Amino acid sequence: MGLEQINKRNELITQWVLEAGKTIKDSFEKSIQVEEKSNRNDLVTEMDKKTEEMLIKNIRQHFPDERIFAEESDNEEIKDLNGVVWIIDPIDGTLNFVKQQNDFAVMVAVYEDGIGQMAYIYDVMKDELYSAIKGQGASCNGQRIDTVQDLPLKDGLVAISSLLLSGKNEAVRQVARKSNGVRMIGSAGLETLYVSTGRLVAYIAASLAPWDIAAGKLIAEEVGLVYTQANGEKIDLLKKNPVVVATPAAHQEIIQHLTEKES
Repeated sequence: MGLEQINKRNELITQWVLEAGKTIKDSFEKSIQVEEKSNRNDLVTEMDKKTEEMLIKNIRQHFPDERIFAEESDNEEIKDLNGVVWIIDPIDGTLNFVKQQNDFAVMVAVYEDGIGQMAYIYDVMKDELYSAIKGQGASCNGQRIDTVQDLPLKDGLVAISSLLLSGKNEAVRQVARKSNGVRMIGSAGLETLYVSTGRLVAYIAASLAPWDIAAGKLIAEEVGLVYTQANGEKIDLLKKNPVVVATPAAHQEIIQHLTEKES
């Protein structure tokens, strides 16, 4: 993508994401219709669907030849990431949205031939829009985010998904014990942002879908973090992944713990 095209897209996506956030906030004045997907903790609301529909409509109007990979769509035609693919999570942290009306985000990423080019995570209730353009660093509300300090595991907090902590994964428990402490937010995007801004040294998740990963991965990498599967291999954006995103020092320690226990 050329600079002019990137600037045009950046302006449009920023506008769309902020509009989506306003619509979501306005929905709090009405009753929210909630449905279960795979279980009682995996929810979808009418606002997830409406937000996704709005974003897809805008993308198709301006970029009709580009493909869309979105959480509430069937995505059957997405067999590869060739060309330009938009990856959307309309509300990341739906359980938080329903139960707390806080700690959720709108996430949009633009990938080209499998490589992240543009990423947006909007923390709706804090009115903080984090974004990144490949090779240009990351920012929050237009203010550049510094490269993160490369702290080891012992010097920071970690976020670990409840699914991992509630299981019998001794390697994950050992990682938790070696850190300063564990925090859980319930939004993959926000937990990735907390690592990207130095509030955590790592985030470990049992299974994240492509739309949970796409935007945060680019933002994380633009500030110097390492974002891989739990065995250290590259992320596969066509399937769910166990994820570790961390400072380089903490990432090396965590992967070593997780892979040692597997072998």
